[in-house]
Order: sequence, then C-alpha cells, then structure tokens
Amino acid sequence: MEEAISSKTQQAMSKKLKLTDREWRAFSISSLFDVFTGANIPQKNLSIGIVPRISATDNNNGIDSFYTPIQSNSYRTNKECVSVSFLGSVFYQPYEASYDMKIHSLRLKGNKAISEHYGLFVATELRKQCSKFSYGNQVSSTDLPKQKLLLPIQADGTPDWKFMETYMRQVEDELLSEVRPKLEAQLLEHIISLGALEDREWKEFYFSDVFTRIQRGKRLKKDDHIEGTTPYVSSTATNNGIDGFVGNRERVRIFSNCISLANSGSVGSAFFQEFEFVASDHITSLHKEGMDKYAYLFLLPIISRLSEKYSFNREINDLRILRERLMLPIQEDGTPDWEFMSAFMKKVEQDTLSGALHYFKLSDSYNGMGV
Repeated sequence: MEEAISSKTQQAMSKKLKLTDREWRAFSISSLFDVFTGANIPQKNLSIGIVPRISATDNNNGIDSFYTPIQSNSYRTNKECVSVSFLGSVFYQPYEASYDMKIHSLRLKGNKAISEHYGLFVATELRKQCSKFSYGNQVSSTDLPKQKLLLPIQADGTPDWKFMETYMRQVEDELLSEVRPKLEAQLLEHIISLGALEDREWKEFYFSDVFTRIQRGKRLKKDDHIEGTTPYVSSTATNNGIDGFVGNRERVRIFSNCISLANSGSVGSAFFQEFEFVASDHITSLHKEGMDKYAYLFLLPIISRLSEKYSFNREINDLRILRERLMLPIQEDGTPDWEFMSAFMKKVEQDTLSGALHYFKLSDSYNGMGV
C-alpha cells in the first residue's frame, strides 16, 4: 500500500508545471508594456478616503494610505497593472489606486489590463530585475522602459501568458492548501453562528430546483491525456480538485463557472471552478445561470456535507443527486436569496480569508515556491 501511495504521489508531482517546462527570453519593458508615472500632490491637499495611494514603501503592496479622489492633473490613477517605485519595489495592483511621484505603473501595450495571475508572475520576475535599484540608483521613467525582463515563451517566441497564469494558480493553490482545509471545515460553523443569519428564514430545495445544469464529466483514460494547460479536475480533495493539466478538446466535457462535486473517490469534495476545466467522470458539474462567484462559495460548505452521507463504496450517482436537498436562506416569496448569500460571503471573505490571502500573495513565499 505504501508503495502504491508513493507511486501516486510521484505521478502527481510529475504533472505539476515547472518553470523549466518553457524556454525563456529577455524582453524590453517597452516592447510589452506602456509605462505611466504618478505625480506629487501636497499632503495638505489629500484627505482620508477609500482610494489607495501607491508610494515607494516596500510594505503593504506599496500602499501608503487611503485618500479621497481630487480634481487635479497630478492626481493619476491606474488599475490592473504592475507598480514599480523609483527604489525598485514591485507589486501587482488589481484595484484602482492613485500613484505618487516617481511611482510607475505598467499595463500591456495599448493600455490593456494585466490580469491578476500573470500580473503576479510578471511582478515576481520584475522584482528580481529591479533589486539593483536604490535611493542612490533610482529607476526613472526614461530608464524603466529600457530594462529587460525574462519571461517564458511560446514556440513563436512571444510571451506565454497562459503558462504564466496557470503556473501562478498552481503556486497559489499550493500555498493556500496549508490553510484551506481548516478554513473550509470552520466555514459552515462560522456561517451558522454569525448573528447575520439568525433572523433569516431557511428552506429546503432539491438540487434540480437550484441548478440549471447538473452534468457528470466524461471518462478520460490516463493514456489518452494530451499535454496541455487546461486543468483536469477529478475526485481529489486537494488542490481545488485539480489532478493535472491536459490539452484534450475532443471527446471530453469542459465546464467553467460552476461547482465541481466529487461523485466518487473523495465523495462530497466540492470546489468553485471559475475558469475552464476538463471534468473527469468522477466529477459532477453544478451550474446555475447568472450565479456569481460568492453565491457559489456560500454553497460549498453546505454541499460538502454530502461527504458525511456517501463514501468510496457509495457514490453520488445521477439519480441520487437529483434527490439531494440544500437548506438555503430565502426571500419573502420563498425563493433562494442569492443576493444575500453573495453579500454575506463577501463579508466572510473579508473577515476570514483576506488575511490569509494577503499574507500568501504579498509575502516572500512566492520566491520560496521557485518563482
């Protein structure tokens, strides 16, 4: 048995993306990005507000404080970009922020947004290049575009953005796997115990009444796996259900924006899958048209309790899942209160998860993962 486990572990490790899986090439900043630079605003003209202001600090993702927007040519904002200070501090900035003097921001050519995961990849690599800068050797808006950045490339020599995004999702999942089981185990108890739900009326609903599509994945034998970058979700209870990455597009079932429920194996393991993935036959996709991420997250700990009822020898087949029910908060008309569930989970995320996410994303742990 120990030999079998060891072999399975080795196989799983071999599926992980590695930085050595791609060739790398040096690009000038100016060839890939537009460079914007902030401006000075006297402190007396700023008042406390909700918009972050990026400065030269190495801490708190570069955020100095939060201020109220003002009407001024010197009040310059940007979002979904990478910030670079004149001292070499580099961070990914997902939200709109104002930029202090000598703080640069990078967006893709044509002033296009940089998505979070390859933005984090770029920020990590650029941080290595900018470590040479200091107060006595500052990086200016003239020097920054000339700097070189090493990135993984595709066969045609262009940056492999898909690889960067997938790799960083892998890193994030590995980091969060240390805290996710504990958080998920506590989440349902946390939801029920919070006073915000005590006055809510709840009602049972069949799965078939909640979800507009309930569909099992399709068997894809190991020998038929084609190397690729699309997550392959199976019945594992870890790594958001991802058991590898494949390139198969035919004779498979591909889903996105849904809950993946393990119907056998680690029965009851449920994960929200925001992006496209290939589902094995050990996975049932649960999708509701128009449902947002946070409403899906609200359902996860409730659905996961199916693991108490089922086991490896008693799977959740297509008939059984239609008979299963969910207890959900309702509106006055007796229908599920999706808006409340979404708003509630945003609050739970802020109170419970943001600290962990903030720590993992902003700490030097990324470097420890080999990025």
